Amino acid sequence: MKTLIVYDSVYGNTEKIANSIGDTIGGDTRVVRTGDVNISELESIDLLIVGSPTYGGSPTPLVQDFLSGISESSLKDTSIAAFDTRLSAKFFKIFGNAAKKIDKSLKSKGGISIMPPEGFLVKGTKGSLVEGEEERAAVWARDIISSKM
Repeated sequence: MKTLIVYDSVYGNTEKIANSIGDTIGGDTRVVRTGDVNISELESIDLLIVGSPTYGGSPTPLVQDFLSGISESSLKDTSIAAFDTRLSAKFFKIFGNAAKKIDKSLKSKGGISIMPPEGFLVKGTKGSLVEGEEERAAVWARDIISSKM
């Protein structure tokens, strides 16, 4: 399964989650920052996973630019999954979260969502990941693998 994991990270937390997911999926998996991905790579993948920190209830501008650059129906028959890093549930209930918006955008481009959007918690805006979140990301990645079998 050829997998591309695209992420943006401001304080390193989303990058840690992306790498945990990538390490767990293994095989033919590439983990890349939004600014370093070539849109043409989407033509030859089986699974696209996109992650972003949540800022004001949305993905970062770099992730939004990446999503906007994907042409309509170019993800037809491509499995997709979305994740974000965020503060506690209290905040995202008020402002929303990036993962849901990423998932919606990828589906609008023809992607097939194989997992509900997932959020991984950070201790504060500039804080580190809550203990156990990298391990939880690995479990989420194993669930993705199971859904593809």
